[in-house]
Amino acid sequence: MTDAPLLVDVEDGIATLTLNRPDALNSLNAALRHALVGTLREMDGREDVAVIMLTGKGRAFCAGLDVKELAASGSNVAGNVGQADIGATITALKKPIIAAINGLAVTGGFEITLACDIVLAAQSAYFQDTHAKIGLLPGWGLSQRLPRTIGLSRAKEISLSARKVSAEEGARLGFVGRVVADADLLDEARAVALSIAQWRPDHIRHIKALMDRGFGMPLAQALEFEAAEAAALNAKVTLTTR
Repeated sequence: MTDAPLLVDVEDGIATLTLNRPDALNSLNAALRHALVGTLREMDGREDVAVIMLTGKGRAFCAGLDVKELAASGSNVAGNVGQADIGATITALKKPIIAAINGLAVTGGFEITLACDIVLAAQSAYFQDTHAKIGLLPGWGLSQRLPRTIGLSRAKEISLSARKVSAEEGARLGFVGRVVADADLLDEARAVALSIAQWRPDHIRHIKALMDRGFGMPLAQALEFEAAEAAALNAKVTLTTR
């Protein structure tokens, strides 16, 4: 088995990226952080890739930052992590990214989950924000995305208590799209990816961008934005019947 921190497989228009530090619960050391950021950008620019899928090797999706490496570095956390902002990298992707959460997704792993476009989780998966426990602040979007997804009160309860959230609860709250049997996770995630990859990549990118940009606006502004974008693009389309 390769000891590369990130495994990459491209097939049928789907780039599957697998975090590959199973003995460390796929915690994000410097090598994995930089490999993930660089590979996400590379896949976003490849013409043979329509959809990106992200998962983990072993029993964890991602346990967050590699605390042991950070403690041994002699430098502060911001100095170590600042050059590989995974949350911002995912947000900037033009192509859709699907998270297949195969196990625990803790702190940084939870942040990555929330940044992805579509989330499928195995029944055994769980989520946890331990920033309060370890004395750090989230920097990849968790404190902003979670309240916008599940409501401010619920987000505060989860983050301030650092309690575990099951995959089923995540689905009820809305940050997990679907919960599937552990053995079926990758097949189900791939099926979703294939259902997206069958359509014109440029149109998929347009729809994703329309949703992403509009979501950050007040509703009235977002509706105006949608109308303007639709008018500009739809004016170039002539439908025909067969």
